[in-house]
Amino acid sequence: MGDNREYLYELGSSARREEFGTIVEWVPEGASMLDLGCGDGSLLQLLAEKKNARVEGIEITPSGAEVSRAKGLSVHQGRIDEALPWPDRSFDYAVCNVTLQMVMYPEKLLSEMARVASRQIVCFPNFANLRNRLELLLMGRMPRAMLFGYSWWDTGHIHQLSVRDFEEYLPRAGLRIRRRAFFGRLATAASFAPNLFATLAAFELESSVVSSK
Repeated sequence: MGDNREYLYELGSSARREEFGTIVEWVPEGASMLDLGCGDGSLLQLLAEKKNARVEGIEITPSGAEVSRAKGLSVHQGRIDEALPWPDRSFDYAVCNVTLQMVMYPEKLLSEMARVASRQIVCFPNFANLRNRLELLLMGRMPRAMLFGYSWWDTGHIHQLSVRDFEEYLPRAGLRIRRRAFFGRLATAASFAPNLFATLAAFELESSVVSSK
């Protein structure tokens, strides 16, 4: 979790999400990995088990950090959209999974990911998907599907971005796309029109800035 709301993680919890398999596939064997907004550490644990990755995490909620540490993971408690306590290029990969839309300063988060890691993996809900469009058009209200059970007034999803929004911003962040994947019931159609059909998008990125060294 990346915002200031306290989500209570329980000891023994272990989440498994549909995008986890893709992230594990993209990360090479033995890579060093930082998970920004790592929740209960489920993704970090999976990467350590499946890819022998050297993992660290940072999580804003005390319960998330506590549960992660109980799993034997190195997890710091703190914000992820400010200067991070690691030197440049400390990791091979920095991951931010379904948290970009929840932080106050996503531009700072992306900048810090590019600073501390050679490559970045970012996953986020695509708020422009067809279901959300129809709910807004037909019901005339903030789509509840895209808020994952919350209402407009109590959600931590404060930046409702789309696939197009994200891709258009990347040049400003000095990042380029290496590969991408899309998820949802219409995942096949999403490969052709992701901004319309994807529920969730995943991007592997790298710096587009050519080093002078």
